[in-house]
Amino acid sequence: MNAIEIRNLTKTFGEKRAVDGLNMTVPEGAIYGFIGENGSGKSTTEKLICGLIRPSGGEIKLWGKGHRDQEVRSQIGVLIESPGCFPNYTVWNNMKLQAANLGIKNEVEEIRRVLRLVRMDGAAGNKFKNCSLGMKQRIGIAFALLGDPQLLVLDEPINGLDADGMRIMREILLGLSHRGTTVLISSHILGELEKIATHYGIIRGGKMLREMTAAELNADCPTYAALKTAEIERTRTILERAFGRAEIDGQTGEIRVYHASAEDAAKYLYGNFGIPVTEIRTAKISLEEYYIDLMRGEKQ
Repeated sequence: MNAIEIRNLTKTFGEKRAVDGLNMTVPEGAIYGFIGENGSGKSTTEKLICGLIRPSGGEIKLWGKGHRDQEVRSQIGVLIESPGCFPNYTVWNNMKLQAANLGIKNEVEEIRRVLRLVRMDGAAGNKFKNCSLGMKQRIGIAFALLGDPQLLVLDEPINGLDADGMRIMREILLGLSHRGTTVLISSHILGELEKIATHYGIIRGGKMLREMTAAELNADCPTYAALKTAEIERTRTILERAFGRAEIDGQTGEIRVYHASAEDAAKYLYGNFGIPVTEIRTAKISLEEYYIDLMRGEKQ
């Protein structure tokens, strides 16, 4: 079963069409990476799914039912922008207020449960204002987890986190997915998203450009030979003439060749031009590179 099914969804604000005929499918139990530029319609779509704003047209179904169905809505946990916490209250007291708002029974046990899940049980007595950014993001997810929802909608939960904070967040989301929770997550940090997502949706101008599984993305990302020589520009020109696409990676100083093996490229350079290769490896383009290439193609 699909946790989310969206067909021909539109949302206009005055003359601006923020979401434009969007189609989207999120399987139950997936970690769905929702990707797009600023202003592409990601946050608006998430708010529409959660019932925070009303669509101008189209259909949203959650587990086959209308997204405004009360039973369905009780199964959604949301973190969009930032958790609504009182800065001078402790984490525990903020959680108690949220549990009361949701009408949760056995609130003490439930708060302890979600704080353990997000690794914040040792910080329950901290004032919210004294928590780090990573802690605040985990508190926001704890808010969203109260009541044990089956769908989490998270808007940029890893932005601004340091490496350790991103690692902890990654482990939390993978743990939730293993328990059967469906996660819809938007993020600009595509390298982190690539480590956890099982499915992807790429949006531009309010339209869905592409949906794919992680396996389909992997199959669609070409491998390339990466090598270094003392004559980078000359080598690139030679390889491009011989094998087609060849480009210089400005960050690593490597030359990438997409239509030849690393061994063939190295033999060709040395055998025909006497150019020795000092480093060589085979790699695959990342989600970030795939996304950039896709955006370039759309802009042309």
